[in-house]
Amino acid sequence: MHDIRVIRDNPEEFDRLVALRDLAPQSVMILELDSENRALITRKEALLSARNNLSAKVAEVKRSGGDSAEIIAEVQQMKIEIAKLEAVQSAVAADLHDVLSGIPNLPDTSVPYGKDENDNRLIRDWGTLRTFSTLPKQHFELGEALGMMNFQWATQLAGARFNTLFGDLARLERAIGNFMVDLHIAKHGLTEVALPVLVNSTTMYNTGQLPKFSEDLYQVSDDYWLIPTAEVPLTNFGADRIFSSKELPIRLTAWTQCFRREAGAAGRDMRGMLRQHQFSKVEMVTIASPENSMDELERMTDCAENILKALEIPYRVMLLCSNDMGPGAVKTYDIEAWLPGQDTYREISSCSNCGAYQARRMAGRMKTDQGNVAIHTLNGSGMAVGRTLVAVMENHQQDDGSIAVPERLRPYMAGQECIG
Repeated sequence: MHDIRVIRDNPEEFDRLVALRDLAPQSVMILELDSENRALITRKEALLSARNNLSAKVAEVKRSGGDSAEIIAEVQQMKIEIAKLEAVQSAVAADLHDVLSGIPNLPDTSVPYGKDENDNRLIRDWGTLRTFSTLPKQHFELGEALGMMNFQWATQLAGARFNTLFGDLARLERAIGNFMVDLHIAKHGLTEVALPVLVNSTTMYNTGQLPKFSEDLYQVSDDYWLIPTAEVPLTNFGADRIFSSKELPIRLTAWTQCFRREAGAAGRDMRGMLRQHQFSKVEMVTIASPENSMDELERMTDCAENILKALEIPYRVMLLCSNDMGPGAVKTYDIEAWLPGQDTYREISSCSNCGAYQARRMAGRMKTDQGNVAIHTLNGSGMAVGRTLVAVMENHQQDDGSIAVPERLRPYMAGQECIG
């Protein structure tokens, strides 16, 4: 959510940055609510002071033996007025809070303005696109031909957008997840965390999942939600906490199952593993100081890139434009892996700096000489395990339909070099 003090100090700049999200100016409406809220608070405080004075006067009259009935009646009437005023002020404050929470984050100055993914900017690419002697197959064609990928059974078990893996492909997926976590720990210095996949509404709200994305989430009973990504619980490590500057940055990683109502574009990705309601993902989260968060974004993106380099998967890094970023992001890099079966690049990781946007929602702060300030939070896929499996299968497929196991994964496969 946004800091009302920043909007008060420079409403024109706030509206200029909001316009990069293709929104109309917001500051006039926000400042009117803010002014009304502050006026109500002032009136309430004045009435409370007057009531306290009258209450003290009641005590004086009683001590002197006088009749305090009229004053007591006045105090009671003031209590009623204060209660009414508090109700009105609470409602206005809630409206202001909802508005500040609902407006997307403001893009960093390095983020290009754009309408959609067509306006994203290529930052760099890596790897050489392999030349195949025959037309490369898509991952589901390879998996089904091997008898190790069965979408029909998954549909019988749960419905569309689920999958089942067998044998060496199931083992390969597990190997990919283990490799990712081990690399993040050993090379990148991240701390592994084992997490619940059920969280409460407050935890979802703190990272901006609620209320905006409620229709994309799976809710169960007793105020529990299935996590759409480990970003949600990991980022909440900073909730209701005050860190010292020496504690930051805190770099965390977790490998969890994730759950989303993936609709996708009509008729797109209906087959295969690219859009699933349940999927496995290794997530990275960093809690950083404001002055270092942009450096941490570059570091996090490099951590994700190292996974694809190690697995010999060509990729490119895209800087997302202002309207292709998620609403909580200040700046986002998407990493897109080359999929020869589709003859295109597809997103496999997204690394975002959310600035203080999430921290203000969850009251995460850092001590400074000038007082407490909001921490900055970052998140990134490091990476989506299923999509990485897809990229490994398609890039390392052989002419006979087998799949070469990348060298870095072989220790996790008991030395196995090929699936076929």
